[in-house]
Amino acid sequence: MFIESLKDGRNVWLNGKRIDITEDTNFRGTLTTIESLFSQLTNPKLQPLIGYFDDDLQQWVHKAFYLPRNITELQERRTAFEAWAKDTNGMMSRLSDYARSRVAGWYANREAYRELDPHFPGKIEAYYHIAKRENRFIAIVQRDPQINRSANEYYNTKKLGLLRITKKTNEGVYINGAKMIGTSAPYAHDIIVYPLAPLDEAKKDLAHMLIVPANAKGLHMVCRESFAEASQVEHSLSAQYDEMDAVLIFDDVFVPWERVLLHDNPIALAQLKVDSISNSLAYHQAIVRLQTKLSFMAAVANAMAHVIGADGYLHVQEKLGELIIQIRTIEGLIIAAEQNGKLEKDIYIPDFNYIQTARVLGTKYYPNAVEIIQLIGAGGLIQLPSSMADLSGQISQLTQQYYKGKNATAEERTKLFKLAWDLIGSPFGSRHKLYERFYSGDPMLQTADMWRKYDKKEWTRQLAPFWKNC
Repeated sequence: MFIESLKDGRNVWLNGKRIDITEDTNFRGTLTTIESLFSQLTNPKLQPLIGYFDDDLQQWVHKAFYLPRNITELQERRTAFEAWAKDTNGMMSRLSDYARSRVAGWYANREAYRELDPHFPGKIEAYYHIAKRENRFIAIVQRDPQINRSANEYYNTKKLGLLRITKKTNEGVYINGAKMIGTSAPYAHDIIVYPLAPLDEAKKDLAHMLIVPANAKGLHMVCRESFAEASQVEHSLSAQYDEMDAVLIFDDVFVPWERVLLHDNPIALAQLKVDSISNSLAYHQAIVRLQTKLSFMAAVANAMAHVIGADGYLHVQEKLGELIIQIRTIEGLIIAAEQNGKLEKDIYIPDFNYIQTARVLGTKYYPNAVEIIQLIGAGGLIQLPSSMADLSGQISQLTQQYYKGKNATAEERTKLFKLAWDLIGSPFGSRHKLYERFYSGDPMLQTADMWRKYDKKEWTRQLAPFWKNC
């Protein structure tokens, strides 16, 4: 069902050719994974775990669309996120549960924008109901192409290819320009596009928020190199979970007015980007996935140390302990966010302070986990046989002897270390390290922002008896 829905004439480009992603081997593993996840809504045993029964629609709907009214319902949303994260070992960050949560939050808070744009509430309400009824895969793309990042050129729209409306008609608008990084865009149904950079009134010609169908005429998705491998035996992660990234080029793309959520409206757009309900619900999903991914990395590191008999060394135990501290820290922040949540517009949202703390820590924790796996595996991660076939070929007597571990056969040790290499050393693994470091924005800016937004009044009170300047 899901894969068939992508046979819609979309323009996806890979290796200089326009491809049908439903037939291309580079997408087969990822699409099969997504198909299996989406089909869970039709499985009676899994429906209650990842979905809820919508009385109005009279059908099961993914819990990312659910609007929690209390902490119990918020935790039920978390169970859905955990289920998909565990099914993919946290390696797929844009399975649409994040984008769906954003849409649900904007829908819940829609009336807050009526004064800024009287049409927005009706448009987002209509799309929210369509998306959940049709189980639509939604992607969000915000970033501008890296053509010239110098400050004096940054808003030169035409030179930098910034997305803009070039024509307005009674039926809708035409847009031109480009966006990156379109993670999951090639297999999405709809793409929500808006700028990440702050805009003032002088730049209102860039202040748009649009919902563009993936098969829109004139939309070209130019993919990066595929990191998907055919063999799950040799490349167990990249064969199933390669989330494709793409540059989206909009060449005179038409968008009907009902899908133009905002236009020429920097004030409304700025408010929408920091919407407390949308941000809290969406990034709640993000840190649940992060916790699952860090746990998976710790499991791999622990197994490697055991297999080669290194877990008896104190310095290795310390490194494994670091990974456990990371897991428990993120888990604790998830619990704190939920327990300290509040009702806003009758929606129970997690405390964003704890969510943001977890997101910022994730930019540091993930590279640290990669380094620990590198240090434990060391040269063993490089000196792997070219394929599992080397262990059953003509010199199998020798390879069986020299590729085994203290606590594993040659096959067991090789499979584990190939998994670890796919996780941290392959092109797929390298992409994940880069993604986790930067997907939430500039790590330095995000960390500094924690200080800027922190309520420092208590610090002032604490220092008052000792420091007269207080």
